[in-house]
Amino acid sequence: MLRVAVPNKGVLSEPAAEMLSESGYRQRRSTKDLAVYDPENDTEFFYLRPRDIAVYVAAGTLDVGITGRDMLLETSPAHGEGPLATEVMPLGFGRSSFRFASPEDSGIESVDQLAGKRIATAYPVVLERFLADSGIKADVVKLDGAVETACRLGVADAVCDVVETGTTLRQAGLHVIGAPVLSSEAILVRRAGAEEVPAVAQLRRRLRGVLVARQYVLLDYDCPNDLLPRATALTPGLEGPTVSPLQTPGWSAVRAMVLQHDTNRLMDELWELGARAILVTGIHACRI
Repeated sequence: MLRVAVPNKGVLSEPAAEMLSESGYRQRRSTKDLAVYDPENDTEFFYLRPRDIAVYVAAGTLDVGITGRDMLLETSPAHGEGPLATEVMPLGFGRSSFRFASPEDSGIESVDQLAGKRIATAYPVVLERFLADSGIKADVVKLDGAVETACRLGVADAVCDVVETGTTLRQAGLHVIGAPVLSSEAILVRRAGAEEVPAVAQLRRRLRGVLVARQYVLLDYDCPNDLLPRATALTPGLEGPTVSPLQTPGWSAVRAMVLQHDTNRLMDELWELGARAILVTGIHACRI
């Protein structure tokens, strides 16, 4: 039986459950449910704190889990100090960045100016690794939450926190400093060195199928045969478009997968080229 950890709350919880549901797995009906067994796929899902998921997976208690890349790195022990969880694949949601910020009137405009300063964070492991790699000596103030208020309350000179839009930082009178320390998103993790069993391989294929289905659509159109080379150059598909002769002499029907964000541009270009009956269909699921 496959045992999977899923975030029980936070920004990753609902998208993770939705993605697993689209992948054909049963999910909980109530947030009070701590575990759900899916008999059709012989898989049990455990709903845990996102920060704890990598710990359970690293220990081998659970086979795989969905968490954030930032939380995986925060819970990863130093080399040789214990079992590790490792990233298997990104899942395309929950994107954020881990960045420094300081008060607008602090005079701190670069990361180098943080040397000797107090930096508040809820991710001390990630921050300390970055500071060590950058050769910057600073005092790390460990907090569990509300990091953006640390400067106003006088416990820190700057903060290092997960940023999605930056709105919360700006409301706290802070401005971002330098490039992102870390770019994060939801990821699938498993124990480092663990052999991939068939059930995990199937889960990965299903999740990848959902990712592709969300990124691509099917584009169908009718095209004069003399324009086919130019039309199919616009819509090459993944392994080549499907071209079928129509009953009308000199015309063919073309079908190809195209990126969703290119759809309207391609429809306009195909129409100007001479294609007609241009249709777009969503993809519910796929295996590529």
